[in-house]
Amino acid sequence: MPRFDSVPAVRERLHDVNYLADEGIAGVVYLADRLQKPILVEGPAGTGKTQLAKSIAEITGARLIRLQCYEGLDESKALFEWNYKKQLLRIQAERNSVDWREVEDDIFSEEFLLTRPLLEAIRAEDPVVLLIDEVDRVEVETEALLLEILSDYQVSIPELGTIVATQIPLVFLTSNNTRELSEALKRRCLYLHVDYPDLEREKEIVLTKVEGVSENLADQIARIVRSIRSLDLKKAPSVSETLDWARTLVLLGIDSIDEKLATETLHILLKYQSDIQKAQKELSVDGARS
Repeated sequence: MPRFDSVPAVRERLHDVNYLADEGIAGVVYLADRLQKPILVEGPAGTGKTQLAKSIAEITGARLIRLQCYEGLDESKALFEWNYKKQLLRIQAERNSVDWREVEDDIFSEEFLLTRPLLEAIRAEDPVVLLIDEVDRVEVETEALLLEILSDYQVSIPELGTIVATQIPLVFLTSNNTRELSEALKRRCLYLHVDYPDLEREKEIVLTKVEGVSENLADQIARIVRSIRSLDLKKAPSVSETLDWARTLVLLGIDSIDEKLATETLHILLKYQSDIQKAQKELSVDGARS
């Protein structure tokens, strides 16, 4: 059964949980639901990729199952593994059994299976949103684990056979573009690029997310952050860091930002000293112009 009636409905319902989606984001989510296809969400860190999956789970009432990817992630952490300690105890208990095949069939049964996020999402009977976060962090070989799930929504376990999904989860894969993903993975997904918001949208995000911020302050924050992002930085400020800066300024009782205040609070926005120094120069130039 479809989760959404239309693209505007997706956008409106996301807005209800303070996720300000544009038509592009809402359109891809709508199509993914109707076509039962995963969504590959790429873009800079901190632009709301993970939050999109969380917000979709919230508005649909689905359970969020998250697989956080990292270098070295393997099948035992992503898909399933056998409870070896419990198997060993059963083998010891049945060591006098004359029928080893019966023991072997017993220890490779559901009772000894430890499900991990991917298998849990496939086996779930309730509505599920599966978030495969930062998929670009895993090795290319590990991507092969995902292909069967993303194309057929099923998992093959040699000892148990093929487990087919009883309901189709809505799947989000996020990537920060730290490496190129395989063509096989990309073919199975709808593609969505989430970039930094434009000036007006970032201002609206600040007004929506930060309690007590004035329109004047939100406008100044959005303009300064946009100016800083145009610099050659090691790490541009994310939307979440923009919100942290806005909350800091509200706590300080600030309604108008001058060069001195901006310079003193740049460490909230930027995480490298070289970036802070570049931003300080940019702010001093802007201050001299004004």
